[in-house]
This record gives sequence, C-alpha cells and structure tokens, in this order.
Amino acid sequence: MKTASSSLLIAKSAVPAAWQDVNARLSKDEIILAHLELDLDLSLHFVSGVVILTNLQLLARAHGESSWQAWPLRADMALKHYDHAGVGSLELHDAHARLALWRYTLAQNPQALHLITEFEQQRHAIATGVAQVRLAEDDAQDDEDAEDGNAAEEQPPSTASLFRLWRFARPYRGQLLLGFILTLASTAATLVPPYMTMPLMDNVLIPYQNGVPIDKGLVALYLGGLFGSALFAWGLGWARTYILALVSERIGADLRTTTYEHLLRLSLEYFGGKRTGDLMTRIGSETDRICVFLSLHLLDFFTDVLMIMMTAAILISINPWLALVTLLPLPFIAWMIHVVRDKLRNGFEKVDRIWSQVTNVLADTIPGIRVVKAFAQEKREAARFREANNHNLVVNDRVNKVWSLFSPTVTFLTEIGLLVVWALGIWQVSQGMITVGVLTAFLAYISRFYTRLDSMSRIVSVTQKAATGAKRIFDILDHVSSVPEASNPVHLDKVQGKITIKDIGFRYGNRAVIRGLDLTINPGEMIGLVGHSGSGKSTLVNLICRFYDVSAGAIMVDGVDVRSIPIPEYRRNIGLVLQEPFLFFGTIADNIAYGKPDASREDIIAAARAAHAHEFILRLPHGYDSMVGERGQTLSGGERQRISIARALLIDPHILILDEATSSVDTTTEREIQKALDNLVRGRTTIAIAHRLSTLRRADRIVVMDRGQIVEVGSHDELLQREGAYYKLYQAQQRQAEDMLEDGIKVGEVA
Repeated sequence: MKTASSSLLIAKSAVPAAWQDVNARLSKDEIILAHLELDLDLSLHFVSGVVILTNLQLLARAHGESSWQAWPLRADMALKHYDHAGVGSLELHDAHARLALWRYTLAQNPQALHLITEFEQQRHAIATGVAQVRLAEDDAQDDEDAEDGNAAEEQPPSTASLFRLWRFARPYRGQLLLGFILTLASTAATLVPPYMTMPLMDNVLIPYQNGVPIDKGLVALYLGGLFGSALFAWGLGWARTYILALVSERIGADLRTTTYEHLLRLSLEYFGGKRTGDLMTRIGSETDRICVFLSLHLLDFFTDVLMIMMTAAILISINPWLALVTLLPLPFIAWMIHVVRDKLRNGFEKVDRIWSQVTNVLADTIPGIRVVKAFAQEKREAARFREANNHNLVVNDRVNKVWSLFSPTVTFLTEIGLLVVWALGIWQVSQGMITVGVLTAFLAYISRFYTRLDSMSRIVSVTQKAATGAKRIFDILDHVSSVPEASNPVHLDKVQGKITIKDIGFRYGNRAVIRGLDLTINPGEMIGLVGHSGSGKSTLVNLICRFYDVSAGAIMVDGVDVRSIPIPEYRRNIGLVLQEPFLFFGTIADNIAYGKPDASREDIIAAARAAHAHEFILRLPHGYDSMVGERGQTLSGGERQRISIARALLIDPHILILDEATSSVDTTTEREIQKALDNLVRGRTTIAIAHRLSTLRRADRIVVMDRGQIVEVGSHDELLQREGAYYKLYQAQQRQAEDMLEDGIKVGEVA
C-alpha cells in the first residue's frame, strides 16, 4: 500500500548458497537488494567473499571469516568505484573516513554497478525520507534479467537490425534478383501438380468407375505433365538454392571480415570492458547463424509467402467459399506471432549472452591451464563451467517454454481448418456444387497451404535468433574508437624522435590517473621512468603509443600532435618490448618478422644476432623454422624476451618503449637481455620503465613519478645526492637486496 511519503519495499536478490547464513542476521522487515561476489583480497590473491546490501545495512564477509561485518546505512555514506588493469575496487566512505575496501576482477563488474545503483537509491531514500519501492513479482523477473547478463544496460534486439544487413548484400543484388526470379518460378512449378489432379480425377478415374474405358493417351498426357512439372521444379529449386547459398556465404564472410577489421581498429579501452569469449562468439557463432538464416530460412520464408499467396489465389479461383474457410486460421496465427515475438526475441538475446558466459570460461581457462593446474583449481574451474552451463540451460528452458506452446498451437489450428474444409467440401459435393476432382485438388492445395503456413510460423524463432545475432554484430560495428583517426592527417617524412608532453591529463572513468604532466625528451635520449605501482608510468607509455588519447593537453612528436598523425604510420616508428612478451603460434622467424612480414631471412638473422638470440635459436630442432607453442610457452621467459627484442630491432624504430623488460628473469638471463637492449637503444629515443633501478644507470635522465605527476628529474647520481623520492626508492631496494642476500647466507649455513 503506497502513501505520499513512502511505499512498500519488496525486492529480491538471490545470494549464493555459500553465504545463505546471512539470513540469520536479517531483521523481519529487512530485504536483500543486491550482492557482489568478491574473488580477490586486498593483496590481489584469489579468495572468495561477498558484499550484501539490504534496505537497512551493508554486510561483508570473506572466506574463512566466522563473523559478518556490518555498516548500518546512513545518508552521509558513499560507495566509490574504481578499476585499473583488470582489477576493480569498491570503497565505503562516510563523512570522516574510509570504512572498508574490497577488490574483485572485472568479471564481477556488472554486480558491482548494480550494487552501487541500489545503494544510491537507498541512501537517497534515507536522506529524503521517501522509500524506493519495487513490486515483488515483476522485480523477480527483472532480477533474473539482470543476472542473465546485465540486460538492463542493453536495448532489446529488433527485427529491423536484419534490414541493416543490406549494406553487405548490396554488392550481390544481381545474384539476389536472379535467386528471387528462380524462387518465383520454382514455386509456380510446384503448384502445377495439384491443379492437374482435377482433370485426372474428373476425366479419367471417375468415368472409369462409371464404366468408361481409360483413355491411355490422356493418362500419358497428365502423367507426363506431372513428371515434367516436378522435374522443372527440381531444376529451378536446385539453381535457386545454390545461387542464394553462395551469396549468403559471401555475405557472411564479408560480415565476419568487416567486423574483425573494425574490432582491430578499436582502442584498448573497448577491449578492457569485453571478454574474449564473447567477442569470439559474436564474430564466429553469430555470423554463422546469420549466414544460415540468409541461405536457408529466409529463402524458405520467401518461398512460403509466395506459395501461400499463389495457393490462396488458386483456391479462390476454384471455390471462394472453401477458400474463405481455409483462410480462417490466419488471423489467429498472426495474433499468436505478434504475442510471442517479443518474448522470443528477448529470450534469444539472453540465451546468446549466457552462452557467451560459457565461452568466456573456456577462453579464461584454456590459455591459463598452467596456472589452473599449478594451483590445483581444476574442480573450481569445472564448477564455474558447470554453473555457467546450468545457467544457460535455465535460460533456454525459459525460451523453450514459450516456443513449445506456440508451434503445436499453430499445427492444431491448421488441423482444425483442414477438418472444417473436409466437412464443407463433402457437403458441397453432396449438393452437386463441386466435383470430387475439385475437392481432391482443393485438399491437395490446402495441404500445401497449411504446411507452408506452419513452416512460416516457425520462422519466428529463427528470425528472432538472427535478429539477436545481427544486433550483437552491429553493437561492435556501431562502436566508435576513442582513439580516432585525424580528419586532416599530417604525414611525417622522417621521425627524429623528439617527444614533447604538454600539461597532459588522463582519466580512467571518474579517476584521474595523470594530472598536469610536462616533459620534453630529446632525440636519441634515454629516459628512465620509475615510481611506485599505480604512479602512472604505464599509463604515460600507453598515451605516448596512443593506445589511449589524453583527456587534456597534448603529446607532440617532432612538434606535431600525435593525434594529427595517421595511427598506423605513427606506430610504425615505435618499438615496444613488454614485460611479458607475447608470441604468436608459428615459427621463430614468423614471430621475429611480425612487424615486417616481407623481411628477408638475412634481416631476420641479423636482428636475432643483435638481440643475442641467434645462438639459442640454432640449438632448437629446426632453427628459425621451429614452431613455438601458443603464446610461446615452449620457450623460456628470457628466450621469449630476446625474440621480442629481435622483433623490435627488425622494424628499426625511431622511438623505443621498454616496459619492465628485465623484471621477470634471473640475473644471468638479465645480463643477456641487457646486452641485447644496449644494441636496441643505440641511437633511438628510449623510454624505459624499470623495476630494478640499477638497470637505469645508463639512462640520460630518470623521471620519478608519483600519483600521476613528475616529482623528480635527473641522472642517477644527481637524484641520489638530492635524497628525495628516488633516493628513498633506491634505498628500499638496496635494503631488500641485502635482506635477500642475508637470508640466502643463513639458508646456506643451515644446509
């Protein structure tokens, strides 16, 4: 019962079974509104936990803890949300201090956003004294929709999205027109046999029953006509199916290629919010579904429509009253299609989203199988897959419940229509209004009419599935990159390598990562970037590479704003060596030549020699033609790193980015990599992010960053003399090295 100031609050949020004991803490009128399953602790270790929001309080508990933490809701509270590098953070604040902090992977982000939305509504209700109300039954379905993939954030698919496929069909409009003509002709040919049954019954069979001898010539004529029409319909049907199948396959191929090319042009920001399995499903399964729809179901639909229209015209010409009775089920079937269409469309979209969750588990687990096995998490991953698969089953059952009622109902209506036609037809024969031949032909046409009507009703399902697939494809194609190409590009004849950073700022969502940063890097100069984790080093490098665009200020290369230079042309002048080098499945030579596919074998070997990789490559079974496993797992970390250095050397970049290139290898391997890096940085503008400060001794200048700003600039010796931020970092590393050395000596003494 609602009043002006308040209303009844009834809502649901299904809490996972592991945390059901929270119900014992809830008061009689307390309702769970939302929850967030945590999968990280504050040290970013994988653990389980949960944050639960009710209409009265916020509760939290981590795995292994015996008691719940609770914070009664107040108007001065706030939930702050951050995300960085695949990790989300949720902070609870009041007017004076931070009360709690939770961390999770971005797979849980939809739950976090839903929790924040519900929290803000409750906080507003407390501040204004007006309760936020939702109805139980309807909200239960809304909660299911939200669990089915954050449905509220997306617009429901529309059949109109299928018409957008015309841009891909336009180049094949000639073949499509030929296919339509063949469809028209083959459909007309299939309508000839029933029409010829009338004279066969009235002029041959019925007279024969009355004692008239059979005219063999007439029989041969009729049977020959039946055979000829069947043969003609078969030939036309084969031709139209073959032509339209070829066209649909090409439309599907163009759709896949266009989508993939557009995907490659999108910025890293887009990929940060998407799951690999979902994108693979869209480009693979969804385009296949559209292709099948275009080649089979759409063709059948047009055939059905033509058949129904032509059959209706023939039926009316034979007997208008019988034709009227035949067409009676049509309005009921049309009404049913209208009723179930939206339910099926939304249902199939949920099915697609949930199936993407299944493929996401596979995309996470298979590439990371070594980590899964190393931590003995096979059962956990199997449980994740089982949960996603069961969710998929539940959503499919919900759709099938609607579809299973619709299809038999259509069949039942057509059977009733056939029964009525039989009754009326027998009465008209008894009254001498029509002949038996007319009734036989009529029934043959009706059988085809109702078969096509039933088939056409089934197109509702496949059409909605195809519409859902088309929408998911166009969601990618409609996305505009946050790193756009310049409308009036500036081309640099030769890059010198001077980088000027003018008062730049950058934000991840609502969090400022870099603020008011100024820096000038001269051509050929080596700059070292150091600072605590989260100080903005990698973000600055990403901005220089133009993986993201600055929110304020500008980055200039040789006096030209990088946003004015064509992206491929600009990035061809940048060499990138990452902390975790990525190698593609293929040969060693192919991986070295990735940035320059037309490189000769001599150039590849020269780059490998300069990267100190030639010797270990020759020790492999097939040398440069040896295959590396997916992501280079058949090689050691140091070997992968040297191949990535050779890859950067081969393109001969003017600007070089080294992102923690030696942080994850042992000392001996580091020396080998350092020799390769010395060859790589010679004569190039170099920006090196380094965890080990000792590796930056040869840098011309070292830039110290903290909280998105530059706090110190100078050489290694100068910064040590100042005893500022760099000095503290250096001293901390020295103490850590001494502690490790001391621990090693103690272990040796015990041994």
